[in-house]
Amino acid sequence: MSLILASASPRRADLLHRAGFRFEVLPASVEELPAVPGTAPDVALRNAERKADFMAASHPESTVIGADTVVELDGMILGKPADPDDALRILMLLSGKRHNVLTGVCIRNASRNIRIIFTDCTGVWFRPFDIDTAKLYMSRVNVLDKAGAYGIQEQGDMLVERIDGLFSNIVGLPVERVAESLRLIGEEPEESPHTNEKESAHE
Repeated sequence: MSLILASASPRRADLLHRAGFRFEVLPASVEELPAVPGTAPDVALRNAERKADFMAASHPESTVIGADTVVELDGMILGKPADPDDALRILMLLSGKRHNVLTGVCIRNASRNIRIIFTDCTGVWFRPFDIDTAKLYMSRVNVLDKAGAYGIQEQGDMLVERIDGLFSNIVGLPVERVAESLRLIGEEPEESPHTNEKESAHE
């Protein structure tokens, strides 16, 4: 397979599939860098590079996509919650505030000496909500596997007021920018992109 997604995220795989690309999913077994306040863009990008470099070392002829998404609130990085109590704490921190979702991306082909790196940022405004709303959201969505304890594609209207930037970036991969970068290096989609990405993500 000429294209590899070095991520176990089903959301990233779905976005890339909807863009029309054929690829193999091979998660990279690398330890992610610790989240240090004020370093969100750097952490996301360096983790993406580590994933892409790890997989490219054993698949030098393939084009590898590494990605890492972090949620930043007032300089503080909010990762995946440790447990339901932590998820509730995170959601209440976000209530009524703007936060940033940043995804670092590294596209790597070792044999062709290609390395494309970038970070995409989307601003997200949460509507004010009370603890009962947060608990109701948690009862409907598995929040423990999501940075920031929420997924905009799952019941997102309960929490999100508006966004500024790419919707796909919040889901986990700024697929529009990824697709553009892949085309620049000759990796073309094999199918027509789906046009109802956002609507499907809300289902």
